Amino acid sequence: MSSKLSITDRLTLPTPRFFRKVRSISVAVGAVGAILVAAPALLPAGLVTLGSYLVLAGSIGAAVSSTAVKPGEQLDEAQSRQERMGGASAETL
Repeated sequence: MSSKLSITDRLTLPTPRFFRKVRSISVAVGAVGAILVAAPALLPAGLVTLGSYLVLAGSIGAAVSSTAVKPGEQLDEAQSRQERMGGASAETL
């Protein structure tokens, strides 16, 4: 079995505490950006542009922090999960 985790394993395994906080902050930043983008007639163009950048940064931050796992500890859990499911992972599909 390879020592690398597939993306589906990374998304389904628990996220460390620090990266859960980063994900929450990123979602909040994206939400503020979405509010700025949703009201373009009421705001100057610079704020609407800033809002689009905030949406982009928030979505990237949330996606990247969701794939973080504790190194080494999660590999055994992912391997046992694959064995229970009959080896169904992204590598075998």
